[in-house]
Amino acid sequence: MRIATTIFLTDETIRPVRLAHELEQRGFDGLYLPEHTHIPVSRDTPAPMGEPLPREYGRTLDPFVALGQAAAVTERLRVGTGITLVAQHDPIDLAKQVATLDHLSDGRLTLGVGYGWNVEEAADHGVHWSTRRALVRDRLALMRALWADEPTAYEGAFGSVRASFAHPKPADGAPRILLGGAAGPKLLAEIAAAADGWLPVGGRGLSEALPALRRAWQDAGRAGEPEVVPYAVRPTPGKLAHYQELGLPEVVLQLPSAGEAEILRTLDDFAQYL
Repeated sequence: MRIATTIFLTDETIRPVRLAHELEQRGFDGLYLPEHTHIPVSRDTPAPMGEPLPREYGRTLDPFVALGQAAAVTERLRVGTGITLVAQHDPIDLAKQVATLDHLSDGRLTLGVGYGWNVEEAADHGVHWSTRRALVRDRLALMRALWADEPTAYEGAFGSVRASFAHPKPADGAPRILLGGAAGPKLLAEIAAAADGWLPVGGRGLSEALPALRRAWQDAGRAGEPEVVPYAVRPTPGKLAHYQELGLPEVVLQLPSAGEAEILRTLDDFAQYL
């Protein structure tokens, strides 16, 4: 089972280049970064992780810029988003960013996709909350059209693109796409329809959810198995042993949003799981 990490990188934490070096030298498999463009000061949306909202949410680095730095100074370290708020992006621009990072990293990118929780943040991007799931599905389809080998047009409910020359292409046609969110029939159906697997935060309740995901996968006519990658996990030996017993390919451990000294101590502690 591969051991990757995630962290809220900010203007106050360890820098991405330094972190990437340390991760690769120690043998960690990957680095995933979250995304928030901004956090409105006045909001009615309760933070799912509890109030007050941690300081780092309003200070996150742009994940594509930071992951580009990490990929440039490593050879094996995989890079990923956990998660990209696709509804808050222009899909043509996002398709270019994703393809460029995947191309320059020689196919090391995982695109973690989510719907978000902050209504006010999404509203500032023009997102209507009730249609955000359909919007994400539509934008992913548009992006796939731009990644296609031949110029491919797309006409969707929320956007369209003409058949276009759009290079570079992702290394394997498309990056691995993992959809985040809590288990439920709608989410599992979306994973089976539009993703390569699931990125469940914390990884709780997987024993019950995995059979339902596999049924949705089979019902959608998908071959093979969906990839399930527990995300932002606070590790214990028993927890990681359980994931191995479930046959999961990868787990993403949560690093503190902290400076270099604390991060290096945490990596030394997490090295026991490698």
